[in-house]
Amino acid sequence: MTISAIRAMVKEKAAFAELHAQVEQCTRKEGSNGKPFWELRLRDATDSLILRVWSDSPNVPVCESLESSAGVAVEGEFYQNGQFGMDARRWELRRLYPEESAALFGGSEAERSLLDEDYRHVEQTIAEVADPRLQALGKLFLELYGTRFRRSAAARHNHHARRGGLLQHTSQMMRSAVAICTAYPALNRDLLVTGVLFHDCGKLWEMCPPEEGFEIPRELVGELLGHISIGIEVVNGLWRKLPLDTWTELAPTSEEVRLHLLHLIASHHGELQYGSPIEPKTPEALALHYVDNLDARLEMIYTAYAKQPEIAPGVYERVRALNTSPVAPLPKLPSEQ
Repeated sequence: MTISAIRAMVKEKAAFAELHAQVEQCTRKEGSNGKPFWELRLRDATDSLILRVWSDSPNVPVCESLESSAGVAVEGEFYQNGQFGMDARRWELRRLYPEESAALFGGSEAERSLLDEDYRHVEQTIAEVADPRLQALGKLFLELYGTRFRRSAAARHNHHARRGGLLQHTSQMMRSAVAICTAYPALNRDLLVTGVLFHDCGKLWEMCPPEEGFEIPRELVGELLGHISIGIEVVNGLWRKLPLDTWTELAPTSEEVRLHLLHLIASHHGELQYGSPIEPKTPEALALHYVDNLDARLEMIYTAYAKQPEIAPGVYERVRALNTSPVAPLPKLPSEQ
């Protein structure tokens, strides 16, 4: 089972399960009593988990030989440990067999199906872009970087912070953007959906797990430039590869299109204090910012229902990024299901 599935299962009562995950870090530490213990940080495609291995545990020999990125199986009784979240007791640790590792990093059939569906949706939405310059730009990006795009995360902590998270975030934003363009037909749909594709494209070099792994490494280019600066550079690099001479008679001009797209990338955080070098100054830039924020916040609140402990009936422990304690949503009528 995945970490998130076990976490949801044990919200009501403890349960025995086996999870397969990758070791992010296995650190030897010293307790207040002077005895050593190991802090084991695990991650899979859905979530992360910290387990502690005490000095009298039979799992110590495995921990002493574990390296980061190793695949492991944890089998035992998982339970909700109050405010500390999910924990395990009477558990055993072992390394994964080769066939288990292949299944872990390839994802379950359901997970692969969902990512495939999201990727097809992104491809189809870009193929429907009427402006030939923006359509060609989007197709070139997917052709050159599609594999990396499929495995990148959208964040390290708050939302879609997992392998494949950026693709899921982008695909859902595209659905929202198309719907908003129906409600507000004055918006430039071509520009907005292309902005959705590229707004976080710099994260392909800021928070992209390796081909076989879930850990999100820190890359020098991401640390020094950040995804907004990288995204602008990516778009400019791809733009120079386009056959721009083909479209000299089009209005607006190619240069205007390029500048408006770059503005969407530069301003999508909404405010200078949140990392944008410029605030949104066009209708499409405003729409992109709010679509981005909406999808991120909905992801965070739905994740809170699955991960956060209930501190009262229907009230969940405060989520720092949302700055609130989520309350369970009102159920739909049966006719709305």
